[in-house]
Amino acid sequence: MKETWRWFGPADRVSVTEARQAGARGIVTALHHVATGDVWQPTEIAKRQQEVRHAPDGAPTTLDWDVVESLPVSEAIKTQTGDWRAHVDNWRESLGNLAAAGIRVICYNFMPVLDWTRTDLAWPLPNRGTAMRFDLSDFAAFDIHILARKGAAADYPQEFREEADRRFASMSDEAKVKLARNVTAGLPGAAEHWTLADLSAQLERYAGISARRLHQNYIDFLTEVVPDAERLGMRLCCHPDDPPFPLLGLPRIMSTLEDYQRTLAAVESPANGATLCSGSLGARGDNDLAAMARALGPKIHFAHLRNVTRETEGTPCSFHEAEHLNGGTNMVALIGALLDEEARRRAEGRTDAEIPMRPDHGQDILDDLTRGAQPGYPAIGRMKGLAEIRGVMRALGASKPY
Repeated sequence: MKETWRWFGPADRVSVTEARQAGARGIVTALHHVATGDVWQPTEIAKRQQEVRHAPDGAPTTLDWDVVESLPVSEAIKTQTGDWRAHVDNWRESLGNLAAAGIRVICYNFMPVLDWTRTDLAWPLPNRGTAMRFDLSDFAAFDIHILARKGAAADYPQEFREEADRRFASMSDEAKVKLARNVTAGLPGAAEHWTLADLSAQLERYAGISARRLHQNYIDFLTEVVPDAERLGMRLCCHPDDPPFPLLGLPRIMSTLEDYQRTLAAVESPANGATLCSGSLGARGDNDLAAMARALGPKIHFAHLRNVTRETEGTPCSFHEAEHLNGGTNMVALIGALLDEEARRRAEGRTDAEIPMRPDHGQDILDDLTRGAQPGYPAIGRMKGLAEIRGVMRALGASKPY
């Protein structure tokens, strides 16, 4: 697998040069400053490529922009409201501009409203490091009492509702503000940031949109963009829901193997594929990541390797970001499945035999604790994860004909 590194642009506290020092061979980035729904212009794409290829002092980094993560799909497209058709046209135009720049792998998602959700961005660990965490009772407290979403209480089991009531009653005003900020954090550098009023308004857009309707809207979108991607020699790869279960009364449609198989079969094309994110999918105990990798193998265009520890039983659940080789996913088995898929592709003569991979997220340890990097994207924590993953790949490669 090609070892890549997510970079959020010049504002990122971890530089491209440091990514190279950590062992990355490619960069995963996006034009986060461009508003969702707008066209990614060739000048902006070229500028970002130069920022990846050269350090601020002009020295070459030896890296290139390998994967887009992500080209955002607007809420208008997901709900088929407002300017959604213009947004689809703009998405297609952006694909053409990226292809002209030589960028072929496009990661995106179809999650309603929130791209990812955590209740704590720096949860203390026993080793004095920190990790991101999703606590279901804290989230229920936010949903029921802070956001005050109508009917929210009915979405949680009684024990979580009762615990949410107790926690909210003991929260200071500062704690309530912090919890709301964590839940609505979004990606660093993104053009949009939700306030509570914004979030409530966005939820209203989804009133009456079931999982079935959202999935059909997704298929409609793919029907429009996949032919362009195939003609351009590009690979689109949908990121799973994070976490992989419904939140805030919103439907989730990319949370299980069955979700992926249904979607990939609906729009059959070599350009229509999956981002296998072991951390997102691993938050469901019924997702076997190694089995999913083997089932989806030919369609995996990008991999996020990280691990989570589920703290409660069932779905939904509480969980936190674990070390890359710990947690609920057997990372050795997963990496083995991905390496087997690469070997199969090479034997088949596929030009995309090497799957780009990045060490997703990471615990804040050592100097990460004072650097102030983007939540989930520390320098040393990710470098540790990358080194561990590389070690597994080398060990497996020593005994198999990769």
